Amino acid sequence: MKKIYVLDTNVLLQDPNAVFAFEDNDVIIPAIVLEEMDTKKRMADEIGRNARYASRLLDGFRAKGRLQDGVLLENGGTLKVELNHRSFTKMQEVFGEMTNDNRILAVALNYHMEEQGKEHPKPVVIVSKDTLVRIKADVLGLPAQDYMSDRVVSYSEMYTGCVTLMVHPSIIDEFYSFRFLSVKSLNLGYPLFPNEFVILKDEMGTSKSALLKVNAEGQKLEPLFLSNDPIWGIGARNAQQRMALELLLNDEIPLVTMTGKAGTGKTLLAVAAGLMKVEDDRKYKKLLIARPVVPMGKDIGYLPGEKEEKLRPWMQPIYDNLEFLFDTKKPGDIDKVLAGLGSIQVEALTYIRGRSIPGQFIIIDEAQNLSRHEVKTIVSRVGEGSKIVLMGDPDQIDHPYLDASSNGLTYVVERFKEESIAGHIMLERGERSKLAQLAADLL
Repeated sequence: MKKIYVLDTNVLLQDPNAVFAFEDNDVIIPAIVLEEMDTKKRMADEIGRNARYASRLLDGFRAKGRLQDGVLLENGGTLKVELNHRSFTKMQEVFGEMTNDNRILAVALNYHMEEQGKEHPKPVVIVSKDTLVRIKADVLGLPAQDYMSDRVVSYSEMYTGCVTLMVHPSIIDEFYSFRFLSVKSLNLGYPLFPNEFVILKDEMGTSKSALLKVNAEGQKLEPLFLSNDPIWGIGARNAQQRMALELLLNDEIPLVTMTGKAGTGKTLLAVAAGLMKVEDDRKYKKLLIARPVVPMGKDIGYLPGEKEEKLRPWMQPIYDNLEFLFDTKKPGDIDKVLAGLGSIQVEALTYIRGRSIPGQFIIIDEAQNLSRHEVKTIVSRVGEGSKIVLMGDPDQIDHPYLDASSNGLTYVVERFKEESIAGHIMLERGERSKLAQLAADLL
């Protein structure tokens, strides 16, 4: 049975191509959605770009017919901009105020009431990424759902980059004897991805174990090529951190992604590895560290001072790690160190978009606040001889239209997990302090 889907503004601002995601059903865009997109189109961020794209898309449909009458989509469905179902009478009985959200709900409610008078009524469904809109729809007796097509994978099912296998002790002995294992010899029934880590444990219950990594071809399990020696005074405190360093220091893996809760050591490990590769090994010309400026309050444009003064509060977590690694004693010492070196650049992500960046070790912190389009823009700018590290916590997202399953970091992890040039690890154990670990787990 065909359905009628009424789209909220946030769906189009998240994915302008959402009108094509509902197969052969009817897609309704309330007129107030156009008004809301009009207020967003001049914004310089991802939301403004999507508002402009969605506007051009709708303008292109005008060639097929009048939008208020409905136009046929390639997938067999229809698209309609609704002007005739705006009566607010029924809505006022439940929600008195005539807000934009309530106007969208009124369109859906009026459609629903009209369909109920037909012999074969179509279900009317509100599609919104706004939780409260979905709750209000439920109060009104309307089916409501989140927009799921932009989700890469459920966060609970996200690729972790590491798997633990219980095996017969003879297999562990074989690995230590020959220094490799064939993936086929494990008879897993599912694939292991290139550069994925494997922990072998004795199924008999002894302490015998081994830590291995799948080679770039995905055919063999090999030992880690790095020792566990500290770099810039930082050593791995758990197995996942050692795996992270293995990826960070491997020049054959130009794309590394790391996820984990606050305090798991993502930023510190990445910065330490970057310093070693740039300052010690001279593998890269520069260490570039950037993070998106996604404010919880006012944007940086409201702060006084020049660019560096405005950026400093947002970049302070990076400077904290640099101060720790350089063991500076006084405030301002780190600025003198960075000025003297000249090979370390701390920048807001706004200022690296559009550049081509060859021969650099690039760290993108808080990458969970990037959309899929933004992360594509950034990774596609990586030049010859560069390495990029994307890291963040998908559970801590400040972007209004992203969640743990639809953000750019999760997107990169899932799309690159089968590629030989990429590696991923999810850090699970906090090492900042016992208090920080408990806070991450309990709060």
